[in-house]
Amino acid sequence: MRTLYLDCAMGAAGDMLCAALLGLLPDPQKAVAELNAIGIPGVTMALEAAEKCGIRGHHFRVTVHGEEEDEHLHDHHDHDHDHDHGHHHHTTVADIEHLVRHHMTLPPAVAENVLAVFGAIAAAESRVHGRPIDQVHFHEVGTMDALADVTAACWLLHKLSPDKVAASPVHVGSGTVRCAHGVLPVPAPATAELLRGVPIYGGAIEGELCTPTGAALLANFVTDFGPLPPMTMDAVGYGMGKKDFPQANCLRAILGESGGSGDTVTALSCNLDDMTAEDVAFAMERLYDAGAVEAYTVAATMKKGRPGLVLHALCRPSDEQAVASAMLRHTATIGVRRQTMQRYTLQRETGAVTTPWGDVGYKRSHGYGAEKRKWEHDDLAAIARREGMTLNEVRAAAEKAEENGRE
Repeated sequence: MRTLYLDCAMGAAGDMLCAALLGLLPDPQKAVAELNAIGIPGVTMALEAAEKCGIRGHHFRVTVHGEEEDEHLHDHHDHDHDHDHGHHHHTTVADIEHLVRHHMTLPPAVAENVLAVFGAIAAAESRVHGRPIDQVHFHEVGTMDALADVTAACWLLHKLSPDKVAASPVHVGSGTVRCAHGVLPVPAPATAELLRGVPIYGGAIEGELCTPTGAALLANFVTDFGPLPPMTMDAVGYGMGKKDFPQANCLRAILGESGGSGDTVTALSCNLDDMTAEDVAFAMERLYDAGAVEAYTVAATMKKGRPGLVLHALCRPSDEQAVASAMLRHTATIGVRRQTMQRYTLQRETGAVTTPWGDVGYKRSHGYGAEKRKWEHDDLAAIARREGMTLNEVRAAAEKAEENGRE
C-alpha cells in the first residue's frame, strides 16, 4: 500500500507541509511551475533550499503582489494569522469558493478538497467567535497565501496519490501567540477546534508550532495518527519553518510501501428515495469529479415500503472529505455513512499494440496467481467503425500484433 507518513514533531504549518511534499517529487521545481500555472490571483510560489540544525530541506515561499506576509508581529513560523495589508480584504467562504471554481485551473477532486479545508477553518472560526459561517471573515487567515498553501498541499497530495496518509501525534508548542484579537494561548482557539480528535502534545518549546492551516490540512487528509508504521521508504522530504529552535524546525514527509499489495479505501453510502434517475446520474458524475474510484447504486426498499436506491462510493481516504461533501451537496440525503475497508488489488499496467489500422490500448493486471488483460473498447470500436470491421476482427488483429511483439 502506497503510504505517506508525516512526522509532526515540530508541529505543522501550510508552508512546511508543501515544502516537505515537494521534496518527495523527482523534479520539485517543475511541480512549482505547475502550481504557479493554477493561477491564484496575485500569488507567486517558489521553493528555496533551507537548512535547520545541519539538515538540508526546502522552504516554500509565497508572495502576494510581490511581498510576503509581515511576520515580525507573529509568534510562529507560518503566516496563517493575518494582519490586514493593502492588498488583503476580509474574505468569506463564498469569496474563496468563487476564486477556486472560477479563477483557478484545478482538477475537480483538488478543488473539492481545497473547499473542504477552508470550510473546516471557517467552521472552527464560527464556533470560536460565535457567528454564522457565512459571516466569518478570514481576517484570522492571511487569505491569499493561506489559499496558496492549501491549494498547493491538496494538489501535491493528489499528484502523489497515496493509498493512505498517516501522521505522528502533533506537537502544538506552548505559551502564547499574538493574533489580531490579542494574545491567545497555544494552541490558538481555532487551531484547537480543528485538532479535535487528533492526538496532540505540548512541550518545552515556546511558540505556536501548529497553525490553523496546518491543523485543517492534517484533519482533512490524515486517517491514522500514531508511530511510523513498518514501510519500505522510497522518498523523504523536509519542509523547513522560518524560526530557529533548539530542535530542527521541520516537518518530515516519508513516502513508501507498507502492508502488502492491498490498499485502504473509504466506503461512503446514503439512502435515496426521492430523486429522479437523471438527478442520481448527475450526482454520480460529481462523485467521480470529487475523487471517487467507484460509484454505483443498489435497489432497496425504504421506509413505508417505498422503492429507492442506496448510493455507494469508494474513494481513497485522502479524498474522503471531498467525496462526502459532493454526496451531501448533490443528493437529497441528509446523512452519509462511512466505513474503512481493505482491498485486495491486482498490480495494474497499461500499454498499446500497433495493428495495420492503428494502435489499440490495453490494461493488464496481475497478482495473487491471477493474470488478466483487457483491450480498450473505445480503440476497438473506433477502428471497427472506420474500417467496417467487427469488434472480434479488430480484437483478433490486436492479439496477433501482441503475439508478433513477443516473438
